[in-house]
Amino acid sequence: MRIIQATNLTRRFGELAAVDHVNLEVAEGEIFALVGPDGAGKTTTLRLLCGLMNPTDGAVMVAGHDVTKELDAVKDQIGYMAQRFGLYGDLSVDENMAFYGDLFGIVGKERVELTTRLLQMTRMEPFRKRPAAKLSGGMKQKLALMCTLLHKPRVLFLDEPTNGVDPVSRRDFWAILYRLVRDGLTVFVATAYLDEAERANRVALMNRGRLIRCDTPRALREDLDHAYYKIDSPDQRKTRELLQSQYGVLSVLPAGEDLRLIVNEQAASAEELTSVTPFTWQRIAPSLEDVFIALVRQEEVSRE
Repeated sequence: MRIIQATNLTRRFGELAAVDHVNLEVAEGEIFALVGPDGAGKTTTLRLLCGLMNPTDGAVMVAGHDVTKELDAVKDQIGYMAQRFGLYGDLSVDENMAFYGDLFGIVGKERVELTTRLLQMTRMEPFRKRPAAKLSGGMKQKLALMCTLLHKPRVLFLDEPTNGVDPVSRRDFWAILYRLVRDGLTVFVATAYLDEAERANRVALMNRGRLIRCDTPRALREDLDHAYYKIDSPDQRKTRELLQSQYGVLSVLPAGEDLRLIVNEQAASAEELTSVTPFTWQRIAPSLEDVFIALVRQEEVSRE
């Protein structure tokens, strides 16, 4: 059953199309990742889906409700966590949760049970008396998540939730999300981290306001149009400069001590390109980041 559906979703700011005719569907109980660089339109898309911004064109349905016409009904079904920590730094963990409990009308025994469960799930019980301003970045995100979950939403929207958070806290945060999804929650996360998107059930790749591909991480990595190589040469800089101008080459980027070469397999191969400049090569399985770079570059080449 789909719980989110966007049809030709568009948002313009003057001549700029920040979100350009986006079509997507998210199934109930799935983790869906919207991935793209800064300025791709991720946050604007998220705000349109949550009803925080009106679309210029198109329609959005969330949990069976039209976002533009039934916003109050939508708000009852969703939780939204913004990029920046938006809780009260001078209030403790307990006090922040009590404040949001009051806003959502969660009181009495229900509040006690929910608060206790969320504190245990996030392992935040030892810090419940600590002011929010004195929490680490990862703990602040956990607190924001707990406050967002107090009214038991069906859909959770997260805007770059682990931006600036250390790797261990990122792992813990995702472990919590997996547990929530097992309990029936749907998670829609916007992120610039391609390794993080690997954890999602499906990934939508976004660039310049448009979706350029949407599929499972595995299906995206098994893309048959591009070939990915690790290459090495005596003069990496010269090799990179020469290869970048060759027909069929989509990207040549440093990757540690080597270069990562991505080519359109219908137009070129590493073996053929050794006639341009000498290098050794090894074909490799692409990461999601490799796939995204290839698709963006192919789109740019087509537009040119």
